[in-house]
Amino acid sequence: MEKLFERHDEYLNTVPMDFIRNFMYTINWDSRLICIKGPKGVGKSTLILQKIKRDFADGDRHVLYCSADTGYFSTHTLADTADWFVKTGGQYLFIDEIHKYDGWSQELKEIYDLYKNLHIVVSGSSLLEINNGKADLSRRMIEYEMPGMSFREYLCFTTGLDFVPTKLDNLLRNASAICNEIKQKCHPLEHFSQYLKTGYYPFYFEDKATYNYRVENIMNYTIDTELTAQRNIEPGNTRKIKALLQIISGLVPFEVDIAKISRNIGIQRLTTLKYLKNLEEARIIRRLFTDLNSTGDLQKPDKILLDNSNLLHILSLETPEKGTVRETFFCNQLASAGHVVEYGGMKRGDFRIDRKYIIEVGGRDKDFSQIKDEDNGYIAADDIDSGLFRKIPLWAFGFLY
Repeated sequence: MEKLFERHDEYLNTVPMDFIRNFMYTINWDSRLICIKGPKGVGKSTLILQKIKRDFADGDRHVLYCSADTGYFSTHTLADTADWFVKTGGQYLFIDEIHKYDGWSQELKEIYDLYKNLHIVVSGSSLLEINNGKADLSRRMIEYEMPGMSFREYLCFTTGLDFVPTKLDNLLRNASAICNEIKQKCHPLEHFSQYLKTGYYPFYFEDKATYNYRVENIMNYTIDTELTAQRNIEPGNTRKIKALLQIISGLVPFEVDIAKISRNIGIQRLTTLKYLKNLEEARIIRRLFTDLNSTGDLQKPDKILLDNSNLLHILSLETPEKGTVRETFFCNQLASAGHVVEYGGMKRGDFRIDRKYIIEVGGRDKDFSQIKDEDNGYIAADDIDSGLFRKIPLWAFGFLY
């Protein structure tokens, strides 16, 4: 068992502490059982190690970090590990890559019920497997979903400057003042186009040359391994799913024709809708509807976007359409900040946010004609650096988390 502590120390000795993401402060770490889930590569392991490094002294054996995908857990159980840890005075157990351990949710339930003074934090990058195991832990586990980096965080990492996030209501009311304060420190437009291509996954800063390759590997692993194992998709159909993603990457920001897409990749309409739901669960795409209250699992979405603009740039065979890039960024940043995003339709602005705001996304010359009758109508405009009236720079919506 001492081997676990040796590895614990090794991990802590190498974790960087120069930049801690704001997500750290959104978690109630006092909860007894916490699950941090999110796509591969968004920084969950780093966040957990930073939490331990920040709050516990070196050599403190009341806390243990371990990863469920190591060889140790091929011959030891989670339950036995927790039992030994508690009996030797352990109080805080952090288990990374929990989805790699078969039967994880049932064993966590037993550990939670047996050891009342043990705090447990787990993380998992298979959103599909985490969703499968939630039923065993209902009313016990508090879940948090970690997104990739916001444009604000990317700027902090790139420039070394400290920018604080803002609330959407504050941004809409005080866009001019907020943007001017940011511009006094840097020129956001100087960095925005690069963020759209390579700024979402934090490992960009580890090795920029292999960034696209690593993102492609994440997508391929999710489709080839996780979808086939967790959603019973035939391995031979993974090529059709990848063809579906190629089509989505080339869509212009208009309505979706599911029948046409299905014909193009040679599958049935209902199968296409099922695959779209699975891809959204895995955070590869985003389905948008005009009314979330009347949405079923296999209902045709009114709009489909890639989850983030980096995926769009990597999947697109040619330069992505500007309007699609803008809308992908906007929806990603709003949804990642916890807002409800609905498709506004062709006649009433691009998006409805929290059932309250209508926001049209476009270029610098976008006018208010489409939302002139909306009291809470705003424009998110690309290629501008200052807010004026209800026209707000698109990049500024990257400061919400």
